[in-house]
Amino acid sequence: MVSVNLLYLSPWFPFPPTNGSELRINALLRGLAAVHDVTLISFRRRPVDEAHLKEACRLLREVHLIPWREFNPGSARARLGFFSSKPRSVIDTYSDEMATAIRKQVVANQFDVIVASELVPAAYHAEFASIPALIDDLELGVYAQAVAESESIAQHTRRRLMWAKQRAYVRDLLPRFAACTVVSERERALLREVAPDYDPVEVIPNCINLADYRDIHPPKEPATLIFTGAFTYGVNYDAMVWFLGEIYPLVQRVVPDVRLVITGNHAGKPLPPAENVTLTGYIDDVKTPVAAAAVSLVPIRQGGGTRLKILEAMALGTPVVSTTKGAEGLEVTAGEHLLLADTPEEFAAAVVRLLKSPALRQNLVNNACHLVQQQYDWATAMPRFLALVDRVAGPRPQR
Repeated sequence: MVSVNLLYLSPWFPFPPTNGSELRINALLRGLAAVHDVTLISFRRRPVDEAHLKEACRLLREVHLIPWREFNPGSARARLGFFSSKPRSVIDTYSDEMATAIRKQVVANQFDVIVASELVPAAYHAEFASIPALIDDLELGVYAQAVAESESIAQHTRRRLMWAKQRAYVRDLLPRFAACTVVSERERALLREVAPDYDPVEVIPNCINLADYRDIHPPKEPATLIFTGAFTYGVNYDAMVWFLGEIYPLVQRVVPDVRLVITGNHAGKPLPPAENVTLTGYIDDVKTPVAAAAVSLVPIRQGGGTRLKILEAMALGTPVVSTTKGAEGLEVTAGEHLLLADTPEEFAAAVVRLLKSPALRQNLVNNACHLVQQQYDWATAMPRFLALVDRVAGPRPQR
């Protein structure tokens, strides 16, 4: 594979990675940097530690950080967005500073290819229109689901209009990119409905670096459940409100000494009252507490993408109980790789089964670990992504 000069545009600065999007971006940057010269222009959504910035600079050719502008539905720009064909969030969060940074780098460097991670940086396509480009991890499922989950006629109408605008925006955007990746077959099918004439779509699932998980073997805590996820992402908060309010009491009736550990930034949000619950707040590495737990919980009812928390638990030898929605996008079989449950009673029963059956736990762990090895290890998926980048870059001129 011939090295290329690559510009990577990211909505997140993933050093260190603290959510699923950042984990994917971090892995892709490392895989790309092992082969190519990579310049990163990234939005910065939180303070950046000097040590983490230095880590990125050691890995990449150049790193440029741009302050992120949060979407404010009440802003003047957002209100004007009602009259635009583009989604209001795209208009309100558009950054002239980001556009200028991209333009300067494109002028100063002979980039062979651009990777725009997710839809946010794809909005700046005019700044690199002359360079072959691809969009990585285009996600539409979350918008479609929002319509289905509307709780009133007014909300349904509003969300349908938003979804229609999003579809039109994506249809117009895609022809400007030589290729696009999605994380699951479900997302590819949805994208085909939205843009039936756009063919170069490839499934590159969210994965983990399995080698990073092999030597983590803390003592198991047999009555401990764990949930990993920051409440700054509303999907995670909804999951824990539902679990603590409707499921956890059912588990406690059968297993009185059960305890729950919740990791991640909890943003000061209130939870239903419950005993034996530990809120750790943000921790640098959740691998050890996940590996120590008896059961990993994924009571997710919203959102899209691929659940990296499930893959991490599988790699760490911790069995998973998830909703069907929580496991969406993963090629898993209920009862073989994990347990699935969608009502409070079913979810509680599944948790109790695992707590009381070491044999069932071990069977799920063995099958899940094999699945990750075969389908969800970056060692397997990264070569496909690198080959796609190479195809998009096409023949390179002699320099």
